[in-house]
Amino acid sequence: MTGPLSGVRVLDLGTRIAAPFCAGLLGEMGAEVIKIEQPGTGDFMREIGPFAESDDGPYSLFWAVEGRGRSSVTLDLRQPEGQDLFRRLAATADVVVENFRPGTLEKWNIAPRDLDPRLVVVRISMFGQDGPYRLRPGLDRVGIGYGGLLHLTGYPDRPPVRVGVTISDYLTGVFAAQAATAALYRRDARGGEGAVIDAALYGSALRILEWTLAGYDRLGVIREREGNRLANSAPLDNYPTADGKYVCIVAGSDANFARLCAAMERPDLTTDPRFARLADRAANNDLINGIVADWTSGLVASDIEERCVAADVPVATAYSAADIFADAHMQARGDLVEVDDPVIGTVRQQAPFPRFAGEPSSVPRGAPRLGADTRTVLQSVLGLDDEAIERAADKGGKAPKASKVLKVQQSSF
Repeated sequence: MTGPLSGVRVLDLGTRIAAPFCAGLLGEMGAEVIKIEQPGTGDFMREIGPFAESDDGPYSLFWAVEGRGRSSVTLDLRQPEGQDLFRRLAATADVVVENFRPGTLEKWNIAPRDLDPRLVVVRISMFGQDGPYRLRPGLDRVGIGYGGLLHLTGYPDRPPVRVGVTISDYLTGVFAAQAATAALYRRDARGGEGAVIDAALYGSALRILEWTLAGYDRLGVIREREGNRLANSAPLDNYPTADGKYVCIVAGSDANFARLCAAMERPDLTTDPRFARLADRAANNDLINGIVADWTSGLVASDIEERCVAADVPVATAYSAADIFADAHMQARGDLVEVDDPVIGTVRQQAPFPRFAGEPSSVPRGAPRLGADTRTVLQSVLGLDDEAIERAADKGGKAPKASKVLKVQQSSF
């Protein structure tokens, strides 16, 4: 794959989401990504549903998306032989990404201190590489809880609700990829030294808390859940429609409110003293949102969108996967790509993001079978001959020809 990071080699030691997603983002910018997996089992993502049937047995569609864009090499990093091969691979690389519990790489003799100082090493963990909680286990739900995001998500009279995807994993992967890119720039521009990036999973949630911490520090305000509305802005909500969908309308400003009133054919609302200004509408939040909900409930989503767009009101239907596949705008922009998966064939999934204007979008290679590239990589990168590769295989350095995917229930991270 070509791109601005073409020529950069990334070793992906990660499992599940955060570290592999970081590596995958670098890959979608043109880097070569080599995934290092445990022989026989591989990344846990291979075992997470939903599953498609294949000649190899149940095949994880989660893996089909998050495992794309990389090669798979199996090395047993618990053994000296695997550790030696990894250190040799790392000497040819630019970035190493991992998300083991702190101290694991040190135990395996492949910590940053054991590797080339030019390397950028991204270390993702639950609570970071230092501090009293560093060795505690945790996954995405712990990250959004400890990081303060879970407390803000949902309705005030109900328990907190997680975001619909594993958001702290993905956000941490994004932040870490940005930091790795910055570290590569600094290394190449200012003297050749790499860096160790310490990315705690909770930190990504903490970073996006908006004014929450400053508000507590200066005002003593503990921010609480507000559902789909905001206490200081109205009308703003996800409104029900006649065809069972929801439309998101954002009309808090005076200008957007006037436009929404025009779309609703209710110009009288703009002169009603209860709604004339933003502060008035915020004070009468339930009332104005109820009026808008009554209007949307009598119309189908597409009709509401058409009227709002004509009046220049920010609006969008809460899309399902079926809506995304059918959307003309996403089709025109190439937001979905057909990835050639080696196990189940063509799979339509989300395209790399963002894109460089004026340059063609790339299509990632399909997620590899476990160990599919072990021989090729060890030959082309390290120059090992067949005999040396077989010795590595005898020591746990080579996986079965096809991945063994266990059918388990989809996990809630």
